[in-house]
Amino acid sequence: MIYTHNIHPIIVSVGPIDLYWYGAMYAISFLLIDYLMKREVVHNTTYEFNVSFIDQLVFISILSVIIGGRLGYVIFYNFDYYVENLNKVFYIWEGGMSFHGALIGVFVGLMFLSIKNKIKFFKLSDFLVPFIPIGLFLGRIGNFINSELYGSPTNSNWGVIFPLVDSVPRHPSMLYEAFLEGIVLYLLLLFFKINQPFTGTLTAIFLIFYSIFRFCVEFVRVPDLHIGYIYSTWLTTGMILCVPMFFVGILIYYYSKKGRI
Repeated sequence: MIYTHNIHPIIVSVGPIDLYWYGAMYAISFLLIDYLMKREVVHNTTYEFNVSFIDQLVFISILSVIIGGRLGYVIFYNFDYYVENLNKVFYIWEGGMSFHGALIGVFVGLMFLSIKNKIKFFKLSDFLVPFIPIGLFLGRIGNFINSELYGSPTNSNWGVIFPLVDSVPRHPSMLYEAFLEGIVLYLLLLFFKINQPFTGTLTAIFLIFYSIFRFCVEFVRVPDLHIGYIYSTWLTTGMILCVPMFFVGILIYYYSKKGRI
């Protein structure tokens, strides 16, 4: 049965202030991840940091996601436009965030915390990555509510009509990502974590499988209209960005198995 999307992106309006589902999803994800990380530290005393450190980690992560995600979008997806409109770089409310940019931002943030607190980088990243799929899941649900990052037309029974886009049933690619990058990736990381992996393994698994899942979904996800396909009718910027992410994950996995991380 074809579903027609009819969820309004605004939860509630108070005077001139609008509260959007997308922003609420970000807020909920950070609050939930903050709670779960603190609970993890309390119940597992093998970590090299305590509950108070989690506040630093969450704060730096929020800044890293916002700054990295925005700069990533500017550089990877719309560089020519922002070169001519530098003031628009800071107009985050107009939309435009990149996961790969956010990932680089978080990498820089973790490096800062690692050096400042004398904690091995991969010890820190291994602690963080199992929680990231929670944020990815909620973020993609926010994308769905906003009718953005939608897929190509489909004749399947699970197609969704997004009236803000057109009247054509489309792949709900953001829900595919919510399932793969959120639920499946979370379960994979949980499985490896339970089996007490070498340092760096969880970070590697996250990079490898996120890149695989995202690469696959890109086949049915419509690219940004101002970019289009990089080659033919299938290669997208998202796919290209996933390739180095995949090989970095493979390298980290290799060296973690060798015990050299």
